[in-house]
Amino acid sequence: MRLSTDFVTFPDEFSKHAGPEGLLNGEPIVSFPFYVDELPEGAQYLHWEVVDPDSIPVCGFEWIHWSVANLPIDALMYDFNDSHALAIPADFSRQMPSMIPEAVQGRTSQASKLVQASDPNLTMRYTGPTPPDEDHEYLLRAWATKEPLPGLNQGFWLNEMLRGLRHSEEESAAQPAGLWLLGRV
Repeated sequence: MRLSTDFVTFPDEFSKHAGPEGLLNGEPIVSFPFYVDELPEGAQYLHWEVVDPDSIPVCGFEWIHWSVANLPIDALMYDFNDSHALAIPADFSRQMPSMIPEAVQGRTSQASKLVQASDPNLTMRYTGPTPPDEDHEYLLRAWATKEPLPGLNQGFWLNEMLRGLRHSEEESAAQPAGLWLLGRV
């Protein structure tokens, strides 16, 4: 499996540099588009995370910006004849609950006891890069499985998804695809 985007540095509209329509309480809320190619044979579900390992020296932990589990691939109108057969569109995080209600989004670090945001649009949807000290590198990692991960509901914690992938007997669950993206301070 391979992940790609049309950029290597987050465009303004998906980061803290977004205009007022792309921010909620100063946080970017419009998720970025990306492509998933070369899916493993038999893959039926996608799962992903967007995290900021560079946040560790700033806040003491890796910041979770977005996580999705149990997204049925066929709900995305997969096209075998397209070079980018599977496209996750811009603003998918806010559109997904009404488009594909069986897919679930996990909590972001906005839900941390240290932050205590209460708006589910921040705690259980994409929140984009807001590096406070210097440019940060963000990791998008995705997995494909034949079966949904059991026991995950809206607002799951990222460790629950990772545990489900670790305990999956599918080889593809153990081999994520990854992509690093730069967020500007």
